[in-house]
Amino acid sequence: MLKKKSAVILFLGVMLGVLLSIGGTVIADRESSSKAVPATLDSPETVTLPYEELRTFTEVFGRIKRDYVEPVSDKKLLEDAIKGMLSGLDPHSAYLDMEQYKDLREGTMGQFGGLGIEVTMENGFVKVVSPIDDTPAQRAGMKTGDLIVRLNDQPVKGMTLADAVKIMRGKPGDDILLTVIREGEEAPLKITITRAIIKVKSVKNKMLEPNYGYLRISSFQSRTGQGVVDAIAQLKKENKADLKGLVLDLRNNPGGVLNAAVEVSDAFLEKGLIVYTEGRIKNSEMRFNAAPGDEINGIPLVVLINAGSASASEIVAGALQDHKRAVIMGEKSFGKGSVQTILPTGGNAAVKLTTARYYTPLGRSIQAEGIEPDVALARVKLESLEGLNFKPVKEADLSHHLENGNGKKDSKDTVEKDDDTGLDIRDYALHEALMLLKGLNILNK
Repeated sequence: MLKKKSAVILFLGVMLGVLLSIGGTVIADRESSSKAVPATLDSPETVTLPYEELRTFTEVFGRIKRDYVEPVSDKKLLEDAIKGMLSGLDPHSAYLDMEQYKDLREGTMGQFGGLGIEVTMENGFVKVVSPIDDTPAQRAGMKTGDLIVRLNDQPVKGMTLADAVKIMRGKPGDDILLTVIREGEEAPLKITITRAIIKVKSVKNKMLEPNYGYLRISSFQSRTGQGVVDAIAQLKKENKADLKGLVLDLRNNPGGVLNAAVEVSDAFLEKGLIVYTEGRIKNSEMRFNAAPGDEINGIPLVVLINAGSASASEIVAGALQDHKRAVIMGEKSFGKGSVQTILPTGGNAAVKLTTARYYTPLGRSIQAEGIEPDVALARVKLESLEGLNFKPVKEADLSHHLENGNGKKDSKDTVEKDDDTGLDIRDYALHEALMLLKGLNILNK
């Protein structure tokens, strides 16, 4: 049974809050009245208004209205002022206009329009945090760390993230040409992507080989927790016996709904703290604990992470690492440990404001630090020797080799079976995770 958690909806992610096909951010979605509450902003302390600074603001506002080369509406000036005020705080606080707020809500339900990449801004360029599984961006070959410098013929430098996202979004079926700078490439890459309606299935599963299962979570949506429970049940059914090990793949998972991260962690923990948050206001302080019941009954678990694993992914990895329930394998994670609260405003817009930091069960903040894997892996790719006219030479192939001596016949003509049936040999990290699971089972016998 999936354990029930707090009804507060929270989101985790890594970008400025915009979902371009768009992933998530830790966000607390609070119901609030559209009526203004003078100078309190949900805090018991009265906010003193800085009249001198507001006088300067009023003076600049008046100058622009009177002297700017073209007329500017009051609405635009005030919205731009709000955007600037929020963007100056941190990379994740932002003003969401009606369209962006709508995209954010749709994104947490697993369906939205766009290319299929989680993005942020870095040095004035759009940086890809991670491509989302089974989306146009992933199929076109976009990779974590790519810097987008041009959108069609328009330079990205000087744009806001919201401006860039607006260009990248569009009618499904239309193409967009991205100019991308990628580490290791001498020249910029030209990548054409066809826009589409993005429908993300957040949980996938398969058997790597008999007794060893694989779960992939591409993002944390409102139904991901139940999806994990269902996927484990399906793996057990396919295996026709209890599993001996499971790989949980969180690579390039940019985050999503906090409650889903709690539910996924809870699926593998019998008890104890999963995550807690701390901030300046009372309702930013929360604690989430595991309920009894491990869906895989304590069998060995390996969690794969990389530099594209962020926020909600880091909550899961951190909780399982602190409780010594899983071996964390791969690369150091992204390092987003802050919580954003969504505060609806008038006009169907919203403010996304950083209100807290979250901490692992042992009190670690991973903000700007990330989760260090227990077993670090380099970025390499294995290539299969299948199809090559090469066979390793063994003792049994040598002329005049000694016989076995125990009555066994030569086995040089025996066909060797591939131990990695069903496993993509090119995925080095997954291959190593499976080998580790087998080793853990040998030690536990």
